[in-house]
Amino acid sequence: MSTHPAVNIGFADYLQLAQLYADYAQAVDSGNWDLWSEFFTDDCIYKLTPRENHERGFPLATLFFESKGMLKDRVYGIRETLFHDPYYQRHVVGAPLIHKAEADRFETEANYAVFRTKLSQESTVFNVGRYIDVVVRTPQGLKFASRQCVYDSEMIPNSIIYPI
Repeated sequence: MSTHPAVNIGFADYLQLAQLYADYAQAVDSGNWDLWSEFFTDDCIYKLTPRENHERGFPLATLFFESKGMLKDRVYGIRETLFHDPYYQRHVVGAPLIHKAEADRFETEANYAVFRTKLSQESTVFNVGRYIDVVVRTPQGLKFASRQCVYDSEMIPNSIIYPI
């Protein structure tokens, strides 16, 4: 059972949140990495954290970016400096749960599973966990002020190149 009871919000806000999650998954699966940073505020936080560290309150994260500029640097790295076998990824994201709602700010979470397909190989489960998010209303629409990807397994591939 969730430690946070779900909060009721209006249909229009819920639809916008659900669309944000769907658009994010489509963007990171598309391979058009320039789209990724546009889902975040300028002073955002993006963390990829093992579940054990999250539950124990340990600050160590596998990836930790503290601004939209750092996300853009990661995109540059994906394109220009990181050498890896290319692969496709596909996100399956659960419906977002709303834990707290204010006029211009939502605290949400959703389960996710990411599948990876390397060229000429079968698809495999790559990363499974949950997003813990702070979403804010901006003049450009809803954006992530904070996205923490808390993955369940302590065993992860030796490199995570693309955004989760």
